[in-house]
Amino acid sequence: MDDYKVTTNIVLKNSETKVITDKAEKELKIVRKKLSKLQDTIYAHGKYAVLVCLQGMDTAGKDSLIREVFKDFNARGVVVHSFKVPTELELKHDYIWRHYIALPARGKFGVFNRTHYENVLVTRVHPGYILGENIPTVNSIDDIDDRFWDKRFEQINNFEKHIAENGTIIFKFFLNLSKEEQKNRLLRRLEKKEKNWKFSPGDLKERKLWDTYQVCYEDAINRTSKPHAPWYVIPADDKPTARYIVAKIMYDVLSRYNDIEEPELDEDVKANLEIYKEELNNE
Repeated sequence: MDDYKVTTNIVLKNSETKVITDKAEKELKIVRKKLSKLQDTIYAHGKYAVLVCLQGMDTAGKDSLIREVFKDFNARGVVVHSFKVPTELELKHDYIWRHYIALPARGKFGVFNRTHYENVLVTRVHPGYILGENIPTVNSIDDIDDRFWDKRFEQINNFEKHIAENGTIIFKFFLNLSKEEQKNRLLRRLEKKEKNWKFSPGDLKERKLWDTYQVCYEDAINRTSKPHAPWYVIPADDKPTARYIVAKIMYDVLSRYNDIEEPELDEDVKANLEIYKEELNNE
């Protein structure tokens, strides 16, 4: 699964979007059960948090991936945040604030469905959105130049380095969808009544900016894939395979942490287990 990890600069147009794994659904069931057991250990251990970041074009399959990959998790140990357009309150803070306060506590998993990277993706495609942040040094779109984006990428890298150094294990997955498959999925949303609610005319407007988004995604991935916070580019045209790959990567990486283990019982408690059992049995 390390083949999907970004360790050198990538070119998205050369990255595969479709891989079909035999028995992907069956394999997913197996690995997600292993993940759920590992979740219990991470919770008991209480020294690491796990942050899973999901990015991708519209219809890439983020929602269904979350549903299927985390199906066997203890619901109390995983929190999903789906970040939308910033609220009035969120705009009164720096752009990372709303993501920072949503970070998982040690022992828990947090899933960001769209992430802090929207602030170098959507805002880069639509720089006018930056004006709504009321940044003191930005008074017009002319102020949003290359130096502005360089600084923002530096801030994101610093944010991830900080949380990684303080016990957060970071996974960043880009669901790499082909333009043709997005077209098919948008058509299904229009053709199936039960899917209509997912469609927005805005999806078509954003689709026209496909090439621009691809350039921005490629730049963001190449600038921010670090050993402590790597990106994984996941072929997303086949949903079952994409889900399996994401789950397998998570399990493989987390299993390498030799220091994650359930805590030992206090010696006094351990020495008196038989006494406690006898007390309960004699009630």
